[in-house]
Amino acid sequence: MLNTPPIRVLVAKPGLDGHDRGAKIIARALRDAGMEVIYTGLRQTPEMIVSAAIQEDVDCIGLSILSGAHNVIVPRITALLREQKAEDILLVLGGTIPDEDQPKLKENGVSAIFGPGTPLETTITFIREHVKPRGLLIN
Repeated sequence: MLNTPPIRVLVAKPGLDGHDRGAKIIARALRDAGMEVIYTGLRQTPEMIVSAAIQEDVDCIGLSILSGAHNVIVPRITALLREQKAEDILLVLGGTIPDEDQPKLKENGVSAIFGPGTPLETTITFIREHVKPRGLLIN
């Protein structure tokens, strides 16, 4: 039986938004679900987030955005991931994202958007089902 490494998730609060309660709740829920979680803290730039994701070799980046800056921040993060050849990192978004902005964000590489009130188990299950396999595959 193969021992698969735990899913590694970077939880980040980009921009000037200082409200991190939701990010801390999701970080704890992912950790309690057996994932390794790196929480970057507040006021992260897209460059800081992508750099940390690559250095930490994460499977998933979870962004928490409440500031309304998602239409600027997300395209910058996805562009940086492409530049670093790291598009295989699953990108999910949580926060108050207007319905009309969601299609464009998904076109930009966001795999899922979880709004306020989303059950924690929904987010956990989505990440587990959509993270790309890691390591060597042995037939």
